[in-house]
Amino acid sequence: VKQKKRLMGDTNHFCPVSLKENFVLYPGLQEYAAKYKEKIYYFSTSEFRDKFLENPEEYVAHNEPLQAPPLRVCLLGIHGAGKTTCARQIADKLGIFHIQFEEYLQELILPKTKRRVGPSYDEDHEDDNEIPEELEDFSQTMTKTETEKSKQEVELTDEEEAIKANLVDDTELPPEVLDKIVPDWWKKEPFRSTGFILDGFPRTSDEVRYLSEQGLCPDIAVYIQVEEDDILNRLFPPRLKEWKDRQRKKKEYKKKLRELKAKRRV
Repeated sequence: VKQKKRLMGDTNHFCPVSLKENFVLYPGLQEYAAKYKEKIYYFSTSEFRDKFLENPEEYVAHNEPLQAPPLRVCLLGIHGAGKTTCARQIADKLGIFHIQFEEYLQELILPKTKRRVGPSYDEDHEDDNEIPEELEDFSQTMTKTETEKSKQEVELTDEEEAIKANLVDDTELPPEVLDKIVPDWWKKEPFRSTGFILDGFPRTSDEVRYLSEQGLCPDIAVYIQVEEDDILNRLFPPRLKEWKDRQRKKKEYKKKLRELKAKRRV
């Protein structure tokens, strides 16, 4: 028996209420379907279906087709896979924003920490080159005011502590922190009308679940798969250079310390 072809609504299988209110293409479900003017519409939830049926004309096309949201891409991959390099090129080519998730978190707490935190920035070794208190008066490179400022402990809020723990120990960000960061990229300008490529998020199944529960659907997710040897060849030379620079600074620090101790003896 030849089945009659279904006439889909203006948004095809996507939820028209999600498109209108959140500017997101959210796939609808058959169990939440409704018929209007001989066309079938699918909805993401029963609440959105009821909302549509109350005032269908608000969610359908009239003189012009409904405007589709801009491209939203999630770019994933292990550390060193080249996500940021690829993301910049894609963003330039498509004219959309590039959001580097880890760098964005760094910028949120940078005004208080005064430096980037995490394994890549050798946080544990940053204080190794501080001048001892007894020699500060003999140092010409650091004033008293700068010394006092460096010693002041900055108190971080609970949200900032969670961000710092994520950067340092890879602790998952709680939903209340994600609520203040992620939805803005879908719902607020200039990202809402321009689109973006999100580099490095989501990274865990919980973060994927968070996006789904919030109705924040990317149009596409790309995972970059790279061989270990390629990552080693790419990351080892700059890491070796950083190590050599740190060794050089340590030598300079020890030399300076000897000179300050000599001044003190004099």
